[in-house]
Amino acid sequence: MRRTIFHIDVNSAFLSWTAVRRLQDGLPDIREVPSVVSGDPSDRRSIITAASIPAKRLGIKTAQPVSMALRICPDLVLVRGDWEWYRTCSEGFISICRTYSPVLQQFSIDECFLDMTFRLQGKDPVETATALKDEIRSKLGFTVNVGIGSNKLLAKMASDFEKPDKVHTLWEEEVQEKMWPLGVRDLLWVGKRTEERLLAYGIRTIGDLARTGTGALTRLVGRKAALQLHENANGIDFSPVETEFREAKSYSAERTFPKDISDPRQLDRALFNVTCIVAHRIRKDAFKASCISVFIKYRDFSVVQRQCRISQPTDITALLLHEARRLVSEIWDQATPLRQVGVGLSKLTHDDSDQLSLFEDPQLEYYRAWDRSYDESYPAKP
Repeated sequence: MRRTIFHIDVNSAFLSWTAVRRLQDGLPDIREVPSVVSGDPSDRRSIITAASIPAKRLGIKTAQPVSMALRICPDLVLVRGDWEWYRTCSEGFISICRTYSPVLQQFSIDECFLDMTFRLQGKDPVETATALKDEIRSKLGFTVNVGIGSNKLLAKMASDFEKPDKVHTLWEEEVQEKMWPLGVRDLLWVGKRTEERLLAYGIRTIGDLARTGTGALTRLVGRKAALQLHENANGIDFSPVETEFREAKSYSAERTFPKDISDPRQLDRALFNVTCIVAHRIRKDAFKASCISVFIKYRDFSVVQRQCRISQPTDITALLLHEARRLVSEIWDQATPLRQVGVGLSKLTHDDSDQLSLFEDPQLEYYRAWDRSYDESYPAKP
């Protein structure tokens, strides 16, 4: 029986969910015009957390200040986010998805995986996926994309094809046609710095990456990352759809500043401190993390978050901090005042294999020694 995975992703979730709420109040549909969601629309320094497709076509992006967006589009519609309502919408969307398969893994507030392998019973996967997305639109008022593939990687890649309100397939036999022509940055888990290294070597498309030997890739990104990149570029992914809760789902720590800050050095010190805390906690419980996320909160209480997959599970503070700094650099302009910063670790495992950084860092033993010293002194910290 062919393994069949669905990835369901809400289209422009925060903006779509806000639009649904406004339509219930008899207001126009903000999805059809240039519009954005922010923490405090009356404050031109407020940060955009979601933008409509018409706004994105004008060059408006998330994490921009409202003032910058208004310079691009003076008639931009500004609306305030509502996190309680977003949770309600998320729960409704997950509830419908669960009726199609109990083997469900929620990936974020607005996306999930379904293992449909034993649920289709001879049915056409595309027809079933279309019925799922149409039911969500009919009952909840917003649209989703559904990606179908033989593993989680391919399903998620497929759901990122043309939007909104679409169903796409990406089977193993379609990888060369549909995935290989895409740029390397479009491959799941490839970040900006990895992209720069690959482009400098002449690897521009996923197909280029798939055809590059692991020996050459190892010299660029390290052995473990090279193997993962090569497998993913060839559409290989054996990870299961995880439905059971682990002993702990995630660890997180955050720092709220007494006064809003805009000094990059202050933020970096805070980021260092919270990363030390969460790294200590997972080591204490004998976990390693495969996913790290960071969030920053602005003075208007709007929040921007980024997450990434770590090439191999780790509990080493230095490696986690390296990724946290990179993520922060993608979402903060080093000038807009911040109220809070936080770091979260998830996709936890008790894996005891050797840890290797993305760039095969020769100082790993030094990092481990530093962590041991920190852990020994941690109870004495205020």
